[in-house]
Amino acid sequence: MMDVTLGDLQESVQDRSAFGMLNDYLTVAREFLTFLSRARPTRIVSPSHANYIFYQYGKDYGHKITRPLNTDLFLASPTELQAAFDRFVTFLADLKRRGAAAADLKGNRRYIASKEINKVIYTVQQTIGSIGDSFENPNQSRKRVGRLFETLIKLIILEVGLECEPRTISIPIPGYPGYEMSYELDLVFSRNRAIIAAETQFIHPSEVVGSVKTTSKDRIDKVFLDKYLLTKLLGRDVPVVAIFLHDVQRAQRGSSLFGIHSTFKSNHFLGYSIALNRLDGVYYVDPRPEMVANERLREQIHDFQQFLIRDLWILSR
Repeated sequence: MMDVTLGDLQESVQDRSAFGMLNDYLTVAREFLTFLSRARPTRIVSPSHANYIFYQYGKDYGHKITRPLNTDLFLASPTELQAAFDRFVTFLADLKRRGAAAADLKGNRRYIASKEINKVIYTVQQTIGSIGDSFENPNQSRKRVGRLFETLIKLIILEVGLECEPRTISIPIPGYPGYEMSYELDLVFSRNRAIIAAETQFIHPSEVVGSVKTTSKDRIDKVFLDKYLLTKLLGRDVPVVAIFLHDVQRAQRGSSLFGIHSTFKSNHFLGYSIALNRLDGVYYVDPRPEMVANERLREQIHDFQQFLIRDLWILSR
C-alpha cells in the first residue's frame, strides 16, 4: 500500500462527493496526521503563545505554512485520534438514545470532564484546514474548508437524532408586494421534521437557525443582523445560534512571522448584543481566553461541548 501524499490529501479535500459521513472526516484527519509523522514538515512553536504551533511544508509546496494549531486541543497522534473519535461516536449514540440525560450517566461524567469532544472536532477540522493551507492559492480551498465545517456540524446534529439541513428562503418584504429578501441559512435544526406551512413562513416555530463559521472575523455582525431581520420580517422571535471553530490567526510580531492574533472583536460583540439583540447561543470549539475571563462575554459565549450536551436539547424542545 502506497503512502498517502499531501497531493492525495489535497484531492480528498477538493472531492465534492466526499465527507458524506462522520467517518470520512476521521479518515482524512488520520491520514494527514500519518503524513505529518512520516514527512516531518518543520514544526514551529509560536514565540508569543507556546501552546500554538505551525507546520511548514517543503519546497514542493512552496514552503507554505499552516494556520496556528492549539496543542491543548490538537491530537497529533493518529492512534490517539482514532481512540478519541471512537469514544466520541459512542457518546453521540448515548445522546441519541437519552438526549441531555446522557450527560448524567455515571460512565459519561468523566468523559465530559475531559473536554475531549472539543478536541476531536478541533482536530478533524484543523487537519482539513491545514491541508487547505498547502494549496498554491489559498482561495482554492478557503470556501471549501468553511463549507466542510458546516457539514461536520450538520452531521453531528444528525447523528444525535435531530433533523438538520441547510436552507435557502425568500422572505416577502412587508409593504412591498413582489419584493423578497433571499436568505441562505447554514443550518436549520429541530427535534422532529417540521411541516412548513404558509403561516410559518419558511421557518417553523420549533426550528432553530444555526450560523456555522470557522471564525467570526468579518462575520459576527451578519449573525446578529440575521436574527434581527428574520425576527422583524417574520413577525416573531426566531432563535439563532452561532457556532465558530476558533478566532485566531497568524500575525507578525516584531521579526517573527509566527505570532498569534485574536480576530474576536469583543466590543463589537457586546455592542451588537445591546443595539440589536442577543443571540440564543454562541459556541466556540476553541474559545479565546477573554471569553472565559470576561464576565459579560462568559454569560453569552460557551464551548461547543455545552451546545452538544445541554443547549441543543433546550433550544430544540
